[in-house]
Amino acid sequence: MPERDGYIPGVPCWIDAEHPDPEAVLPFYRELFGWEFENAMPADAGGVYYMARIRGRDVAAIRSVPDGAPPTAVWNTYVAVADADEAADAVRDAGGVVQVAPFDVMEAGRMAIVADPEGAAFCVWQAKGSFGAAVVNEHGALNFNGLATRDPQRAEAFYGAVFGWKILPLDSGPMWILPGYGDHLEAKSPGLREGMEQMGAPAGFVDVVAAINPIAADDTDTPAHWSVTFGVDDAAATASTATELGGTVVRGPYDAPWTRLAVIDDPQGARFIAGQFVAENANLDAP
Repeated sequence: MPERDGYIPGVPCWIDAEHPDPEAVLPFYRELFGWEFENAMPADAGGVYYMARIRGRDVAAIRSVPDGAPPTAVWNTYVAVADADEAADAVRDAGGVVQVAPFDVMEAGRMAIVADPEGAAFCVWQAKGSFGAAVVNEHGALNFNGLATRDPQRAEAFYGAVFGWKILPLDSGPMWILPGYGDHLEAKSPGLREGMEQMGAPAGFVDVVAAINPIAADDTDTPAHWSVTFGVDDAAATASTATELGGTVVRGPYDAPWTRLAVIDDPQGARFIAGQFVAENANLDAP
């Protein structure tokens, strides 16, 4: 399903990246992913919000660092909700933190910035005029969001209370599922479930909404966080191009179940993952 027309509550729906110098990083993503940009903010606004598009449809955004926030470049994950205020209350009740209380984003929607009990920050998005990414799962578009956590069971209690997520244990690594999501996808794309079964996808995979990346017990430096993976046609070529454009390859390319991955920092340090689908890697163990 490379093109979308909406998201049900509990599904990651949008990504954006804040940068100290947004204009300076646009050429990197334009050359790497073929994105076209348009500033969606009014001329008299204090910041910028560059919508990134493929075939004229929204895929992501590059924006200014908010006033008062650290001048750090980072990619942000948004999860669709029916009501941002109720979602913020659910985050508090489940032991998380509301970092920025719900607020309206012009006519686009209503959002809040929150963090789980381990400190992994993300956003909740109540769609109005904008539902999120219209193109996904192709080169240069969002392919996966992943939670890096030291305590998957604690995370399951939190995200289960807020979104209804459960952990699907797999040999290739645990995943987040939203029970019933596969039924929604099947209704949108009849035959999807059968196609995934024929491809060899494990039972329950059709309900997957995000990945879980357990942080090693001896890794005391990595904080809990949400990551963003973009689909690419060739992970090695993407890593090479990213380096030529001023980015840094932090890890890879390396093989993982179903994929070949490269962890990349853009020229201002916003980290993302480039993921190439590799069917021959289906039975690989998680790295």
